Amino acid sequence: MNGNASMEMPRYKCHKKVYALKIADVEDPTLPGNETDGSRIIHPVDARYASFRVDHEYVRKHKPQPGGYYVVYADGYKSFSPADAFESGYTLIR
Repeated sequence: MNGNASMEMPRYKCHKKVYALKIADVEDPTLPGNETDGSRIIHPVDARYASFRVDHEYVRKHKPQPGGYYVVYADGYKSFSPADAFESGYTLIR
């Protein structure tokens, strides 16, 4: 790739449908004095949904944070998106 390119790269618009929950809190479930397994408990903002655990690989790769979104794609891939990026690219389907 030429580092001196004068053209803007092509732009794309997202049209994916995903499942997502806004995150209220990310909790380390480790009891004092115990070694952590790296997992975390995600507490959704919407109280209609139960809290759930994500494994250490998800945590290491995606680094979920309160205020962002836990996202599940149609193929089952799970991800995290910061609120600004998610909310500017997705609209709730009712």
